Amino acid sequence: MPDYKSIDSNTVEGRRTAERLRTLKLELDGAIPSKTVDSTVLLATWNIREFGGTKSGGREAEPLFYLAEIISRFDIIAVQEVRDNLDALDELMSILGPWWKYLVSDVTLGTQGNNERHAYIYDTRKISFGGMAGELVPEMKKEGGVLKSDFAFSRTPYVAGFKAGWFKFTLCTQHFYYGEDKADDPQRLLEAKMVLKLLKKRMESKDAWAGNSILLGDFNIFSIKDQTYQAIEKEMFQIPANVKGKYTNAVQDKPFDQIAFLARDVEKQLGLARAGTFPFFNHVYRDADWKVYQPDTTEAKYKQWRTFKMSDHLPLWVELYVDFGDAYLEGKMAKPSG
Repeated sequence: MPDYKSIDSNTVEGRRTAERLRTLKLELDGAIPSKTVDSTVLLATWNIREFGGTKSGGREAEPLFYLAEIISRFDIIAVQEVRDNLDALDELMSILGPWWKYLVSDVTLGTQGNNERHAYIYDTRKISFGGMAGELVPEMKKEGGVLKSDFAFSRTPYVAGFKAGWFKFTLCTQHFYYGEDKADDPQRLLEAKMVLKLLKKRMESKDAWAGNSILLGDFNIFSIKDQTYQAIEKEMFQIPANVKGKYTNAVQDKPFDQIAFLARDVEKQLGLARAGTFPFFNHVYRDADWKVYQPDTTEAKYKQWRTFKMSDHLPLWVELYVDFGDAYLEGKMAKPSG
């Protein structure tokens, strides 16, 4: 449970925050499975718009409490659009509590990089960092005595290794290039193919850090008919059945965000795994709250403004069963061959 002590009940904002948190908690109880001690992992991805930025005044305490309440329902979450300034992230962590930790990448420089970072936020009561983390870069070629690459990501993917009980896995989070407002932007498609190729090659290595690789993040996919989406399955990555086609943007008309697995330990359960999104604007910064927050503007401007408080994306999650003890014991019970 997040730490609510700093909510100031002497202010209108503080009392409103407490009221909305009560409602949010009840709705989350019904929408997301409860966390377990060791049998499951609740994994999520969330593009939190301009997290650490200053647009629309940045984030005050109120939205940080709502973000923390949602994040606290997962064991580990990949976050995209974390900015170079980490003050908001650190404030969020102080609300979550001291058992929560984060890993964060450096910013990707250049216009396309948009000064963005990737982050993993995880509950150390369930998840432990495995010691491996780094950015995923294309292979280099030597030409004329100089190393060169004919491809670069707009925002460099971030890979890290984690453990949860029996389950050892790597996560790779990415925010694919958006480009023009259309499906299958050429660079976006190239980025998808490249990250899949690189992850698959690492998984095929005898020195792979883990036998389970999970790619997740904001892929900017407009439809499951997109070539960008189909490229995932062509490389044998599995998307859980209950994730396929889920609309993850705030207006809920595009499956921008995805979670895809090349993971031998959980591949059999992905067809039935529980998964979903959480439409937080039904409960906080609601349509009906326009006059509360932005009485001097239009409803349309309010709906844009609130995405800089919460996000223009919904969190996408999946529940994995990671207690492999029975299968291990069955193997020990089998008679040796020969």
